[in-house]
Amino acid sequence: MLKAFYKSPSHDFNLLHGDCFELLPLFNFKFDMIFADPPYFLSNDGISVQAGKIVSVNKGDWDKGGSKENIDDFNNRWIKLCREKLKDNGTIWISGTYHNIFSVANSLTEQGFKILNVITWAKTNPPPNISCRYFTYSTEFIIWARRSKKVPHCYNYELMKHLNDNKQMTDMWRLPAIAPWEKSCGKHPTQKPLALLVRIILASTNENAWVLDPFAGSSTTGIAANLAGRRYLGIEREREFVEISRRRREELEDYNIVKEYSHKIKDLKYTGNCTGMLAESPIEDLPL
Repeated sequence: MLKAFYKSPSHDFNLLHGDCFELLPLFNFKFDMIFADPPYFLSNDGISVQAGKIVSVNKGDWDKGGSKENIDDFNNRWIKLCREKLKDNGTIWISGTYHNIFSVANSLTEQGFKILNVITWAKTNPPPNISCRYFTYSTEFIIWARRSKKVPHCYNYELMKHLNDNKQMTDMWRLPAIAPWEKSCGKHPTQKPLALLVRIILASTNENAWVLDPFAGSSTTGIAANLAGRRYLGIEREREFVEISRRRREELEDYNIVKEYSHKIKDLKYTGNCTGMLAESPIEDLPL
């Protein structure tokens, strides 16, 4: 039987410590939505700028690139496992850059997903290009796809329109990268901003939905899910990052922190869902 590394008191935030390739086949639970931030394979000994300092782009052994064939095989394997964990009307969101996103798109198409949108996340505060030999990198892409080509998916159209000054929300999202207050428990090298994950979750799930993240990192997906009143299972193989995830979720036991975070995230502020966290134990629980 699977044993959770951490489970919140209300069971709405669950963490597994291990490799998703090994753990995903061990349970049959179906999720409403999956967010995945897989390796971009960017760790090539290059340099970048962070907080005004020159830093290495290397994230870890898990991010080192291989051949095109190896990258395609990696994406095919984890996407296939995730497809088996989605409900028939479920959707998956996958982030990337040009380094990996084409491989991801091909894999989704080959495995029967219907691609709905490719969101362009335009960072309002990108790091500078220190080589000055090409345009500054300021965007990432997020593919949104549904499991079945024929089964309708969840899309909260009216809410997204409301969040966009009563205009249809486009596939170009101008959002900042992570802020210092999001690193209070430690930082993951590829950490996504809470504002980005909150919007994704609000757009494509209803309250109490279950969200899976097979590459959990520091569990931004889980924190966003709980703030929006959804439930979460994260899988992460690095011990350092599951510890950060646990500390981040424990912070949310403080009602004042929940209010503070919700106030800082525009989409939560304007939905009126400032304390969306589940007040009671969920009706449906994970077999952990």
